[in-house]
Amino acid sequence: MAAIRICAVDDLNENEAVRVEIDGVAIALVKDSSGECFAIGDTCTHGDISLAEGFVEADTLECWAHGSKFSLLTGKPLTLPAYEPVPVYELSIVDGDVYIDPTSTKEIE
Repeated sequence: MAAIRICAVDDLNENEAVRVEIDGVAIALVKDSSGECFAIGDTCTHGDISLAEGFVEADTLECWAHGSKFSLLTGKPLTLPAYEPVPVYELSIVDGDVYIDPTSTKEIE
């Protein structure tokens, strides 16, 4: 599948996450304080909670329910109780618009 246009970068608020769904795949789209955008799986691996409802701080997204923080770069949980990572999706910015390919995840070691 090709990347799909989600929105303009300017439509996103800094330090906030937005839940988007592409072909049944729930993704948390985040714009951090430096204006960089990230796309990670929207479901907390601990409690089946939408991460987009959580808190953005630096390069992490924290689940509001139990406090697990996930790296926006790798998807790895940085705090308990979550211990399984969430996927990180390929994201590109073209002419000021955000594109995500929900079938393409980044391989992070």
